[in-house]
Amino acid sequence: MASNSYPAGFYFMLSLKGEDAAFQEVSGISKELGIEEVISGGENQFKYRLPTTSSGQNLVLKRALVPEGSSLVDWCIACIDGGLNGAIQTNDISVSLLNANAEVLVMWAFHKAYPIKYAVSDLKSQENAIVIESIELAYTYSEIIESSSNISNLFD
Repeated sequence: MASNSYPAGFYFMLSLKGEDAAFQEVSGISKELGIEEVISGGENQFKYRLPTTSSGQNLVLKRALVPEGSSLVDWCIACIDGGLNGAIQTNDISVSLLNANAEVLVMWAFHKAYPIKYAVSDLKSQENAIVIESIELAYTYSEIIESSSNISNLFD
């Protein structure tokens, strides 16, 4: 009998270089097919809308500020501060949605990702809030992995 339960958006896992990283929020998981409008000679009532390439938004990761050394933050700083003086180190990143038994339901893989922005939330003396660091990543392409056999062979 099929289950009528839907996956909860709060139970997810992010993996970078084979290591799991804890984040409170991940946004920007999307794909979009671009279009090009073409005007046909002599036809002025409409434009043809033709498909072009697919693209996605930047991946945005948010978590409480980690005061001690973090290899993820070190990678961000090295890429951003290094500019174009050397090659930017890319990494494959995966975001997995888990079920109640911690089994992967769906995985999104982001290939050749690199940091483009690192930010820390505003510091305000009148508020008692946790300081949040935000990391924004660009990537070459992404894919949706739904099969457990495909997940195990993903980054080999």
